[in-house]
Amino acid sequence: MSGHSTYEPKTGFERWLDTRLPIIRFMNDTALDFPTPKNLNYWWTFGGILALMLGIQIVTGIVLAMHYVPHVDYAFNSVERIRRDVNYGWLIQFMHANGASMFFLAVYVHIFRNLYYGSYKAPREVLWILGCVIYLLMIITAFMGYVLPWGQMSFHGAVVITNLIGALPVVGKSITTWLWGGFAVDDPTLNRFFSLHYLMPFVIAGVVILHIWALHVPGNNNPKGVDVKSKADTVPFHPYYTVKDGFAICVFLLMYATFVFYMPDVLGDAINYVKANPLVTPQHIVPEWYLLPFYAILRAVPNKLMGVILMFAAIAVLFILPWLDTSKVRSMRYRPTARLYLGIFFLACLVLGFCGANPPDQPILGHEPSGFMLLDADINSIVWLSRIGALYYFAYFLLVMPILGLTETPLPVPEGISEPVLSHPAAAPTGAAAAPEKRG
Repeated sequence: MSGHSTYEPKTGFERWLDTRLPIIRFMNDTALDFPTPKNLNYWWTFGGILALMLGIQIVTGIVLAMHYVPHVDYAFNSVERIRRDVNYGWLIQFMHANGASMFFLAVYVHIFRNLYYGSYKAPREVLWILGCVIYLLMIITAFMGYVLPWGQMSFHGAVVITNLIGALPVVGKSITTWLWGGFAVDDPTLNRFFSLHYLMPFVIAGVVILHIWALHVPGNNNPKGVDVKSKADTVPFHPYYTVKDGFAICVFLLMYATFVFYMPDVLGDAINYVKANPLVTPQHIVPEWYLLPFYAILRAVPNKLMGVILMFAAIAVLFILPWLDTSKVRSMRYRPTARLYLGIFFLACLVLGFCGANPPDQPILGHEPSGFMLLDADINSIVWLSRIGALYYFAYFLLVMPILGLTETPLPVPEGISEPVLSHPAAAPTGAAAAPEKRG
């Protein structure tokens, strides 16, 4: 995809270094002169946003680790001390806590962009799988980080999730005991989670490098979902997309800064500002907002083991997505029926998030009888709404995508990035009307 290197050393030092360690040539060919499809829109800027957020999380995490005390007697107070006594500790802690939410927000936009434009299809299957690995590592890292403040929700969330792992046959109890470091969530658990939480971002960074490497082999997908035919279909990444990505990053950072400076605690749970007490269990235990859909799937099934299996299956199904979608057309620009089903899938994910944030036995239509004879006390509850959302979640991947690709009739797809969809003379502008199209 990248073709022959165009880098030419300009100084004696660059020529000397290029013959021994061609790192400048590598950066030029992969980050500056890399040929990129000329029709990428702003949905493609979230890759750069994610790289920036990962860097912010690593830097702020390292600074926080210098002052955090991973001990059940001091962890909660050490977080408060960071906020109050460490120079700019409040800023670093707010950046790290809200940065996790911004990281997941960006990755969800990135995932749905890939679903819409078919960026997981051949020859980008390995690229997609590496992205799923990053997402899974993010979930593990975020869960362990959520435990570290050692508030009420942190502690009891750790108890609930680690006990769920214990429901796995054969290996469940052994894994749970290893995570606990004993027979309950206690000081050894906190030490293990702190160590792993500190390590995992560097593992994520390593997989990100593989992800970018896998991207540079086939090159970027594009909104039309067609392969690049010639050099005329591409532009150098710099300055065209460095400027475009830079603008999008600035806009995203404004939103991020709004949370950090004006409402830093709005995404957290108020009960987590109470020190962990094993003798007092919160009435409703919930994870962070970005894990709520999986939590809803977990609670949708009365059987504990089956709930755990479905929760893990909700992530595992993403890994085989390239082979579940049977359509030969990548972009949903030319698949109107697929757009409809994807829109329903997006709504199902929002519904699951809503269900995960509320108690499972809470009535949907109020505490009083709904007036609908079909909605009895059991059906008129969050758990039933969770089951409907979870059913569509799995049906979308396992039924809709395989069947729809074989039965739908997509719209005409252009041959290349620069060609119009319809090639007959009546559709192509001529004369003066065609001039602006040539300039674009």
